[in-house]
Amino acid sequence: MHYDISFPNLGIHLEHVGKTISIFGFEIAYYGIIIGTAILLGFVIATAEAKRTGQDPENYLDMGMIGVVFGIIGARLYYVIFSWDMYKDNLLEILNIREGGLAIYGGVIAAVLTVIIAAKVKHLSAPQIFDTIALALLNGQMLGRWGNFFNREAFGEYTDSLFAMRLPIDAVRSSDVTEQMRMHIQSIGGVEYIQVHPTFLYESLWCCALLIILFVYRKHKKYEGELFLLYMFGYGLGRVWIEGLRTDQLILPVVGLPVSQLLAGVLVVVMGILIVYLRKHHSRYAMLALKTEPVKE
Repeated sequence: MHYDISFPNLGIHLEHVGKTISIFGFEIAYYGIIIGTAILLGFVIATAEAKRTGQDPENYLDMGMIGVVFGIIGARLYYVIFSWDMYKDNLLEILNIREGGLAIYGGVIAAVLTVIIAAKVKHLSAPQIFDTIALALLNGQMLGRWGNFFNREAFGEYTDSLFAMRLPIDAVRSSDVTEQMRMHIQSIGGVEYIQVHPTFLYESLWCCALLIILFVYRKHKKYEGELFLLYMFGYGLGRVWIEGLRTDQLILPVVGLPVSQLLAGVLVVVMGILIVYLRKHHSRYAMLALKTEPVKE
């Protein structure tokens, strides 16, 4: 297998990009290191935001520990369910996440359910919690996509655009290589390469821009929960077009549509309606939240 990755139109050529690093004889996947780093930074961001808004950071450490576990489980289940043909003959492979296979939307869904349950148990405001973790989730998505870079996955169709990424064909899954890519295979020094859209990079940059926007806006929000709605709307808007470029889409059975692209489109519409409606009625919404807020002893 060849390990070089290039962005030829940018003049970038990386000679050896491995998938793992050896520490004291143990092989640790870069994918796992990146996910772990994103989780730790997520804790830092969420607790800092909790302090800024007068909440108890300890609540976020408690919820975060549970949320991370169920988030990873949710992300893996989402991926496995819609890629069942890859796992049905080898069920133990479901437990192997070193090679990737975590779907962000599955993790977000699990995180939302965790917050709702935790807020109910701890008598906290779920909308306030959602706003507090919005930046942490975006940070996780922005960094997490670089795990796809090291795994040579989550890329798009053939392109010769400015950001085109060139990969050795023997370093990617054959199922992700399309006919159009094969028609444009380049042979360099006896090695065959495909050239594709680096959709992991597009999504990471999109999340970075959205993170900056929400960070600036957070002090000007009109009601609790607005930041999270804007996050879901903004992320969905980016995912709709980025997902359309990918060649490893998870397909919804029967209808045959990319499930994440469909879900992103639904979220854009629903979140857009909620954002517009609550912007007009946020005063009434705030009064209702105060009336239903648990009495602190």
